Amino acid sequence: MPVRRPPYEVFWDRFAKLYSLVQEKNNSKLYDEVGAFISKHLGKTHNVLEIACGTAQITKRCCGSVKFWEATDFSEKMIEYAGKECLAENVKFTVANAFDLPYDDNSFDIVVIANALHIIPEPQKALTEINRVMKKDGLLIAPTFVYDGADSAKRVIKITLMKSMGFKTFSKWTSVQYREFVEKNGFIVTEQKLFGDEFLPECVLVCKKGG
Repeated sequence: MPVRRPPYEVFWDRFAKLYSLVQEKNNSKLYDEVGAFISKHLGKTHNVLEIACGTAQITKRCCGSVKFWEATDFSEKMIEYAGKECLAENVKFTVANAFDLPYDDNSFDIVVIANALHIIPEPQKALTEINRVMKKDGLLIAPTFVYDGADSAKRVIKITLMKSMGFKTFSKWTSVQYREFVEKNGFIVTEQKLFGDEFLPECVLVCKKGG
């Protein structure tokens, strides 16, 4: 019998076709700002692993700053559309699960996981794998939407609509709680910046390995 996939995985496969259009229409400015911030930490000698690349919103904005960019997602459909969105020669798209990455220890200079830790179950497992594949002197760059500020009518309406479509959030952190979670799971935050508006601001953490 085929293995029954979790509902959240099925959702992302089904949503992949529209995801790029929705993100670029509603969040292109945010992705531009976050992409520029990430790129400041990248260099031409860096090998980068991106986890949960979606349809390449971060990939295509940042890959030109590095030597090699390995973009991964557990969703085959996301990877399919990502490959159409980004045709850069230094990018490879791979289907991979954040809980069991197919890479050797200490393989990557930079690991990027954008807008994902709050929507995957047991995100601490993903951080453990990131710690494993990241070089000792490497960086983790982890943007994630956070719940800073009071719930506005706009936020409630949008979240209710997303839930009705099958979207599921496993963790609802404020920026303070998010930083505490990451630091509790093996990293030291060296820089933190908040982007976005009152709907759900995006907290970007830049981290090195803990001692």
